[in-house]
Amino acid sequence: MAAVSEDAIKKALSVIIDPDLGQDIVSLGFVKDLKIDGGKVGFTIELTTPACPIKEQFRTQATDAVRAIDGVESVEVNMSSNVRSQDVGGKANPVPQIKNIIAVASGKGGVGKSTVAANLAVGLSMAGAKVGLMDCDFYGPSVPLMMGVSKADLRQVGEKILPARKHGLEIISFGFFVGEKDPVIWRGPILDSAIRQFFTDIAWSELDYLIIDMPPGTGDVQLSLCQRVPLTGAVVVTTPQAVALADVYKAVSMFEKVNVPIIGVVENMSFFVAPDTGNEYKIFGEGGGEKIAGEIGTAFLGKVPLDPRVVEGGDKGEPILLVDAECAAAQAFLSVSQQTAHRVSVAQAKEQPQLIQITRA
Repeated sequence: MAAVSEDAIKKALSVIIDPDLGQDIVSLGFVKDLKIDGGKVGFTIELTTPACPIKEQFRTQATDAVRAIDGVESVEVNMSSNVRSQDVGGKANPVPQIKNIIAVASGKGGVGKSTVAANLAVGLSMAGAKVGLMDCDFYGPSVPLMMGVSKADLRQVGEKILPARKHGLEIISFGFFVGEKDPVIWRGPILDSAIRQFFTDIAWSELDYLIIDMPPGTGDVQLSLCQRVPLTGAVVVTTPQAVALADVYKAVSMFEKVNVPIIGVVENMSFFVAPDTGNEYKIFGEGGGEKIAGEIGTAFLGKVPLDPRVVEGGDKGEPILLVDAECAAAQAFLSVSQQTAHRVSVAQAKEQPQLIQITRA
């Protein structure tokens, strides 16, 4: 029986192409810890996000490719991920331990932006990423209710505050520091100071992603965030109706002016499926999200249907992904989280790949 060679394994794996990067997984540096013990071969495929939508496809292709080599008796393929940090381009970064900061924004209120932000964060965490959720919707903070957390969940450590921990996330919200019925009547400089403290005075762990729930519209908070921290990009939330779409253009224009990339567009409340008949009703129209994504040249991340359980879960501090992960709304949110992570990872994967480490028993 012929001895299994390192070159043969690398050659076999080099036919597996990442469809977005257009390069093979060997050249990209995805193959790690290659071990050869006679006819037994093991290695790890280290992706740039745990939420890769074709993770199992890579595993199957790699297993089949190596198993076809003469002399190979068994193949063990482990899947892992190492989320890469964005290149801040020399910009000051108050939270270098956070690899990617993603803003969730909308042109107007009432489109379900906070619901999308919460479930995006949960979806990334369920995939295995280390995730934080920051509620910067100062005028209407809803994350405490949606996630079932309060100021009592915070802890002081020295001069910093530990964020609340719930559902696998680190969470901070402006709602922790004001009364539920107290109005927020703050001008720009005070808002800017509060935003700064959310980054400098909170003891964030090392995170793969920090999801920021931004206020609706365009204003002081949005500009302060764009100037204070290096945003990886923004996910823009809309509904199909024309009035929501008109305001999306304003939000997108603002991000373009401050050089923040648009990761993609999410269309929330796209349709309702009647539970008794299964008929689909497009209450707010249709196709708006896809249309605007095409016009601004970004990705359409998906449609999220109307489901009363999304609202019920949010009122109880239980995101739909944790209540019924198999329902249509939860699956839509899961897809949005995968597509978001995928879009970010493709951008980060342009860095120089590492060499494969090979050991022979």
